[in-house]
Amino acid sequence: MLDRIAGFFRLIGRTIGRWARLFSAWAFWPFLAAHGWYQRRSWLIRLPIIALVALFAVLYAYFFWQTQVWSNFNTAFVDQYRLSERKIAAGQELPSAAGASGAATKTCQRSAIVDVTADLTDFNVNQNAWISSMLLYKMGFFGIDWDHTPFLDNKASFQRGINQAVRRTSAELVDTLGRVRGTSGINNDLQSARGNLQFDEYSWYFGLNPFGPKTPTPSYYRSAIGSLRKFNTDLSACNVIFDGRADNLMQFIDRIANDLGSTSDMLAERSEHHNRGWFDTRADDRFWFAYGQLYAYYAILTAAQADFSQVVQERNLGAIWSGTTRQFQAALRIQPAIISNGREDGWIMPSHLATMGFYILRVRSNLVEIRSVLDR
Repeated sequence: MLDRIAGFFRLIGRTIGRWARLFSAWAFWPFLAAHGWYQRRSWLIRLPIIALVALFAVLYAYFFWQTQVWSNFNTAFVDQYRLSERKIAAGQELPSAAGASGAATKTCQRSAIVDVTADLTDFNVNQNAWISSMLLYKMGFFGIDWDHTPFLDNKASFQRGINQAVRRTSAELVDTLGRVRGTSGINNDLQSARGNLQFDEYSWYFGLNPFGPKTPTPSYYRSAIGSLRKFNTDLSACNVIFDGRADNLMQFIDRIANDLGSTSDMLAERSEHHNRGWFDTRADDRFWFAYGQLYAYYAILTAAQADFSQVVQERNLGAIWSGTTRQFQAALRIQPAIISNGREDGWIMPSHLATMGFYILRVRSNLVEIRSVLDR
């Protein structure tokens, strides 16, 4: 009996070894063939090849570094704004201060939402490299899209999640928050920022469709940062409008809740139909997209509480808003090294997508409750 069991395991070992040798032969044959060809060439041909290989080695080292190092990643970065100390809502006039001439200088409260939106974009494209439009990311892993592999795509998905939240916020700034609805025109700076943030996330310096040189994605996003900062500068000088009405806040909350609902559905679909545990190569980009979205919305909604402080106080929303903040913080504490999309009733491989979906629904339910209070 023991001999038969030992023979079975020996057979498995030989099978695994045979497949490993076949895979190695398949993977390394092109390199061995190229080495043989290279050995028969003159130095006139060898030197350009060496230079090209060295260039790609440097590019891949830089690419690996940028995908693995998340500069200034901090789930509590919103604390640096000290928003709890603000006593005046965005766009409202601040207590007058005497200028150099002795005359009172009129200033208004900056928008924390605009500051946070600009800083999140700055985090994506200035403090870090924008991964999705990098040449080596677009080339993929031996022609396979990086998003379809378990390697080097987590940061790109996280950045796109942040960008999703930033895009939604910029649209609301243009349509409702940055104007008196129906009686004022659209602010040109906010309009410019929205247009630039809506630009394709994958553009490099050159493209095939259409064929020719292009302006890369980060350039558009950097222009958006400048437009957002200019709006806030004008707002602090009381030259533009931030309309902090309760119905505007209600619509903003509604849009965010709908956005999170869509992400929850995406996670549920992946969790239900592709639950292969650690072997689901798309689970990580779904997880980190949702994580980036929560990372951004946590900061944006904390800023919204300060910008709409008068509405929050009048509608007695402080306790509900604090509960929403705690749900965000709990979700952002989930940072697994390897994402697993196992069965929800599984006992070996965890289900990180289901866990993230649970927290998103908790956040969304709190936002729906805030909206219902505002709608009374």
